[in-house]
Amino acid sequence: MARGLKKHLKRLNAPRHWMLDKLGGAFAPKPSSGPHKSRECLPLILILRNRLKYALTYREVIAILMQRHVMVDGKVRTDKTYPAGFMGFASFSYPFPTNEDFRLLYDTKGRFRLHAITGDETKFKLCQVRSVQFGQKGIPYINTYDGRTICYPDPLIKANDTIKLDLESHKIVDFIKFDVGNVVMVTGGRNRGRVGVIKNREKHKGSFETIHIQDAAGHEFATRLGNVFTIGKGTKPWVSLPKGKGIKLSVIEEARKRLAAQAAV
Repeated sequence: MARGLKKHLKRLNAPRHWMLDKLGGAFAPKPSSGPHKSRECLPLILILRNRLKYALTYREVIAILMQRHVMVDGKVRTDKTYPAGFMGFASFSYPFPTNEDFRLLYDTKGRFRLHAITGDETKFKLCQVRSVQFGQKGIPYINTYDGRTICYPDPLIKANDTIKLDLESHKIVDFIKFDVGNVVMVTGGRNRGRVGVIKNREKHKGSFETIHIQDAAGHEFATRLGNVFTIGKGTKPWVSLPKGKGIKLSVIEEARKRLAAQAAV
């Protein structure tokens, strides 16, 4: 008789964007219950061992985390399978070779990219608003995409807007309305990782709303409302973007770029 959650995850059932090799063992790390869905996150063990190569083995990751040098969104995390998700901010303090800070973003192939950040960008996080509700005694609060509940938000903040959250005080510093003309990143579907400006919003009663987006290269594409995350006002994003700036290249353009790089060498 099954009782509770499954404790294991087979390697072949792990999300493809984790990029685990098929012959690297029978199992994969199963993400803990947390702020992000298990298929939309990257467990801490994969960040430390597979991406950053700070550890070689599973046991080394545990040893590093137990020294309490790894923080996610400004809070020390010691769970090796803690699910870090999109826009998550991970910082690694001493004894790492460098005190590095990373933000989890998508590349245009829909894979998580650990994007190095510095300065003021390490002090805040962008959070998408999932719903606005009233609690007991009429206290207004918002729920965000990463499981936060924030009381007394600005009354102009509505669902699908994005808030700028200060990671020290946990207060809302600023917010971006989900409007035509603002820059967005796609967080789901086949266009995941692409960045562009909202051109049009199609409402379909009883079905999914469609958002039409145009990227900096002039290419237009459409996706569902639930896949769109506003990252800035106008055409200027509030966070720095990884290499490629969210512009998806065609297969031919990628081949030309590779050949040019080889010729330069």
